[in-house]
Amino acid sequence: MSDAARAHCTAVAIGCSTGGLQALSTLLAALRPDLAVPVMVVCHRGQDDDGALFIELLARHSALPVCEAGERQPARPGWVHVAPSGYHLLLERDGHFMLSVDPRVRHVRPSVDVLFASAAEVHGAGLLAAVLTGANDDGADGLLAVRRHGGYAAVQDPAEAQAPQMPQAALKRAGADAVTGLARLALTINERCP
Repeated sequence: MSDAARAHCTAVAIGCSTGGLQALSTLLAALRPDLAVPVMVVCHRGQDDDGALFIELLARHSALPVCEAGERQPARPGWVHVAPSGYHLLLERDGHFMLSVDPRVRHVRPSVDVLFASAAEVHGAGLLAAVLTGANDDGADGLLAVRRHGGYAAVQDPAEAQAPQMPQAALKRAGADAVTGLARLALTINERCP
């Protein structure tokens, strides 16, 4: 792929729920270690989860460093930023994160919809967003916002997902530029992002 085509991607946003730890571990392990864009993740977890173990488990498999996103922390290129449990994760225009305790969206906080919508406003056509395994419909409206802003929308093949409801809902609501397995999704990110 040409440098011009690869430069199109400026950020990656990923949403998942049930089965998310396994899916993320597989996906993050296959990313290029020199990936030069921020990767932002919302994965539904228990409200009492302090995040440390989840981050540690992801970091064991990830080709990129993994951290929990913090208030006013910049979205750093080459890092995986995971939404803390109990907070919506938003990306502000200046490229810093904002944490919110606004009401739950689709019964969850953090919400994939909230991250995708805010990241789409900031990155527009440069955003690559992916909905992975999950047992609800969070992410469907957010993926539609990504597509409306010209971003690239990917959905894990429901047949491969541990819980197919989230990918199915995203496809029904927003459609996708790609319906793919995790190995192919990693290849797409590696090819589209600098």
